[in-house]
Amino acid sequence: RYVFFLDPCNIDLVHQRIKSLALCVSACPRKELKTLADIQKFAETNGSTLCSYELQPSEYTTDPRAGKLCPKYPVPESAPIPFFHRCAPVNISCYAKFAEALITFVSDSSVLHRLISGVMTSKEIIMGLCLLSLVLSMILMVIIRYISRVLVWILTILVVLGSLGGTGVLWWLYAKQRVSASAVETQIAKDNLQALLIYAISATVFTVIVLLIMLIMRKRVALTIALFHVAGKVFIHLPLLVFQPFWTFFVLILFWTYWITVLLFLGTTGSPVPNEEGFVEFRMVGPLKYMWWYHVVGLIWISEFILACQQMTVAGAVVTYYFTREKRNLPFTPILASVNRLVCYHLGTVAKGSFIITLVKIPRMILMYIHTQLKGKENACARCMLKACICCLWCLEKCLTYLNQNAYTATAINSTNFCTSAKDAFVILVENALRVAAINTVGDFMLFLGKVLIVCSTGLAGIMLLNYQQDYTIWVLPLIIVCLFAFLVAHCFLSIYEMVVDVLFLCFAIDTKYNDGSPGREFYMDKVLMEFVENSRKSMKEAGRGGGAESRELKSM
Repeated sequence: RYVFFLDPCNIDLVHQRIKSLALCVSACPRKELKTLADIQKFAETNGSTLCSYELQPSEYTTDPRAGKLCPKYPVPESAPIPFFHRCAPVNISCYAKFAEALITFVSDSSVLHRLISGVMTSKEIIMGLCLLSLVLSMILMVIIRYISRVLVWILTILVVLGSLGGTGVLWWLYAKQRVSASAVETQIAKDNLQALLIYAISATVFTVIVLLIMLIMRKRVALTIALFHVAGKVFIHLPLLVFQPFWTFFVLILFWTYWITVLLFLGTTGSPVPNEEGFVEFRMVGPLKYMWWYHVVGLIWISEFILACQQMTVAGAVVTYYFTREKRNLPFTPILASVNRLVCYHLGTVAKGSFIITLVKIPRMILMYIHTQLKGKENACARCMLKACICCLWCLEKCLTYLNQNAYTATAINSTNFCTSAKDAFVILVENALRVAAINTVGDFMLFLGKVLIVCSTGLAGIMLLNYQQDYTIWVLPLIIVCLFAFLVAHCFLSIYEMVVDVLFLCFAIDTKYNDGSPGREFYMDKVLMEFVENSRKSMKEAGRGGGAESRELKSM
């Protein structure tokens, strides 16, 4: 049932493989076997022969060939890897060597050992900081719900203070450790000092860029603030929206588990064919060998389909909220009502939209694979053309993803098919191109600042906690793990908020296109958005009275 390696820690770093004879065994040794007698007893007790098939268990201690045909002892304790059924040693140092076989760019093998030991030493701190990032994300969502009107300025001030404070702390720690490192000349101290210098320089450059962007965008936040305020009300009336990332992630995990299981079955499918060395290999012949192409396309399409279902569900719930004049008349659970409409009427729309993304993503992945395979072999012109094609396909994919999301919103409003909804959404977006640019720059940037705030807060807490272990732990890898997890958690929460703001903007654009506030054509929008419309009209009238070329460029809403 399992594959057992006689010498699992004998790694070929160049060819990235295990240089050891592999045997089929019925059980993995769950405890260390120190002598040939222990190996013989294990075989007799469990029926699992760990020596080559040429030897019988009774010959382990008597046959002189046992030294070559049996595993090197002591045989380390091992456990089977799920699905793969390989006996993997529990010894952490052997895992480090196995990782080194995969990471060939690490020239000094001791570096990876120190990094892994740093992660193992700081595992409690890493888990605590990951939990802290989750709590901070939840707190930020609560703050967005109740103080969205001043959220933009609060985030701006906090990010400025956090960036300046984090940069200052990093330079202070670097100066402090530079003085102490001169007294203690250890490799860990040098690595930490170099990492601190890189972090401090990167934080300084990042802080300067953030301050410049804030200076440029400070006057383009009026509509964004109004939409953020309405989005806060949406989350108050539809609190289940917060849990949408969890359900989507859960469904994706189930699908990916199924996909990997089928992939493993495909990998062990085929007809037994003897090879040149006398062993039997299972090779796929006929149409079966092309099944993995079908399987890969299914992975991309179904994953995009699940994400599109989330977008359609959120769009349907937010559209119901926006175009319901009396909020008391909202359905009991607008989320479930939106899911019901999706299943009954709009699955084809979602399938078509996700298939279009798949058609763009597959050629890009093929080009990336070709670029990876030809690395160092192609000329400069071919390399440049490949990168240009990959970049163009990536841009096209992002544009189509944004258009699809707005098409789902148009479908939720008008109950039209995908092509009609995409055309309507495209026309609306073109008519409001400047507003779209403002929302996608200012709004998305503010949500990005929220993610940065969570990452900076978690990273700063990590620096303070790991600073107490600086003498015996390298904190490069633990800090990177914590910051990546914090960003992923913040992205999962704030991406829903970003989606709600985009849906509200399209509803607002359609509302202002077909209604003007007159009797019979009343606005559906919230009072905050009405105040923005009135202020815009007043400013346009004042600009019109001022005359000049600028007044001719201004159009009424």
